[in-house]
Amino acid sequence: MDKMTTDQFYRLLGDSTRLYCLQLLAKNGELCVCELTTALDTIQPKISRHLATMREAGLVSDRRAGQWIYYCLHPELPDWQRQTLQLSLQAADDELKAIQGRLQRMKNRPGKGCA
Repeated sequence: MDKMTTDQFYRLLGDSTRLYCLQLLAKNGELCVCELTTALDTIQPKISRHLATMREAGLVSDRRAGQWIYYCLHPELPDWQRQTLQLSLQAADDELKAIQGRLQRMKNRPGKGCA
């Protein structure tokens, strides 16, 4: 994984879809695309595009399990980036709380478990 500059990291966080995806992953560990789509109430191609950008930047990693693709924060994410995401969770706004609520209410969530 190439080292990301501070500027690059904060630019990636500047998009609300990417920020909320990362916050959800920081809070929940591992989520599939369908869970993120439901939680963020947006279309799958948009979520997949943002996840691809974050995977290429080294922020998230993925694994396939049958028809599902699961994402989690990259295991080699620097501490300062993990801490930034954790701090952003502590300052969570009402929108993030609503997003987390949609995720918790999602029916038929795929099986869980981080590889």
